[in-house]
Amino acid sequence: MLLIGLTGSIGMGKSTTAAMFREHGTPVYDADAAVHDLYDVGGAAVGPVGEAFPGVVQGGAVDRELLRQQVLGDPEALKRLNAIVHPLVGLDRQAFFAEAQAKGADMVVLDIPLLYETGGDARMDAVVVVSAPASMQRERVLARPGMTPDRFDAILAQQMADAEKRARAHYIVDTGRGLDHARRQVTEIVNALRARTAGSSAPPPVEAQTKPGH
Repeated sequence: MLLIGLTGSIGMGKSTTAAMFREHGTPVYDADAAVHDLYDVGGAAVGPVGEAFPGVVQGGAVDRELLRQQVLGDPEALKRLNAIVHPLVGLDRQAFFAEAQAKGADMVVLDIPLLYETGGDARMDAVVVVSAPASMQRERVLARPGMTPDRFDAILAQQMADAEKRARAHYIVDTGRGLDHARRQVTEIVNALRARTAGSSAPPPVEAQTKPGH
């Protein structure tokens, strides 16, 4: 079973692209959704995060905005948070793998926003980067409720530059050219990867970047 990392900076269209992989019957693990569940009432992260960051637990759940205020721009605080959350996400991910294998999946997609930043790409068989022009990215993000230019810039500062992600990717999905174009790219990527699992060679998808040996 191939492990396919799906990543991209904020506002690039990663969630939409993940849905396109699901349309092909590919199981997708959403790391953000897993963290959301861990932070919710009864979630395994509520207790330890509340102890490490006093005041962030409200109504029995972690208030993500309050937590963000405590860790944004503070590398040590972020490191402390990751030490709590990453092992819990890892356990959840193992359960996802087991279910996918039991169902005979030939590949799974791991939707991980900070895949490169955390070194998770080293464990992937291939990485798909979702990208779009910077002007479009900024327009999308600033249209979100509560988003400000300063907050957007602070988030970008914590993420690897899009150009570097593109350079390191095995495949790129360009969401700046419309959904139909992106959907065709995803189809080509899935077909190429399935050919790989079958032991045959396949050319890289249109507009995909491929590392030597892939």
